[in-house]
Amino acid sequence: MLRKLVPILLALMVLGFVTTIAAVMVVLLGQDWDDALLWILASIMIISGLLVVTMRDIIRCGLAMIVCFGALAGIYVLMGAPLIGAAQVIVYIGAISVLILFAIMLTQTKDAPARLVFQTQAGPAAIAAIVIAIVIALSVAATEWPGIRDARIRYETEAMSKFMFDNFVLPFEIISVLLLAAVIGGVFLAKREPGGPS
Repeated sequence: MLRKLVPILLALMVLGFVTTIAAVMVVLLGQDWDDALLWILASIMIISGLLVVTMRDIIRCGLAMIVCFGALAGIYVLMGAPLIGAAQVIVYIGAISVLILFAIMLTQTKDAPARLVFQTQAGPAAIAAIVIAIVIALSVAATEWPGIRDARIRYETEAMSKFMFDNFVLPFEIISVLLLAAVIGGVFLAKREPGGPS
């Protein structure tokens, strides 16, 4: 019982901390609701991303990945790109995440090892993540951002959709064919007879 309560209490503590900082940003510091909402969504995205790579149950990792994608879609909407946010929800949450979960459920065997392969590489992955975070922070700090500091850029949905589907139709179709091949491969692996040809 205590083992089940500890993650719930930890999640409530993190949620209370994030909400408190957002309230302080709005009430005491006088910032906009957009900034507080950006803080909340970024915190949810980082926490769910950490859950994806630290939880042992791969189905729960997939569900945490869906939460991470949803928070990223909210950030896209806040940045003034609602079409990209809608595409994030439709493509990544509605298609790719569900495809990954179905592939896991169809191909996961019951005699799989308890410790997954990627969990044995946690140390090198953590070092690589820290190095990448430092490189991104240095790149953002060294880049001039003209016009962004004064006002947020708002993109027209019609102009963005014309730009995407006029210039990037071929990559879009190639990715759809690859996803279809992944679905067929997952069904083939799930239907394969035990002890048959591998």
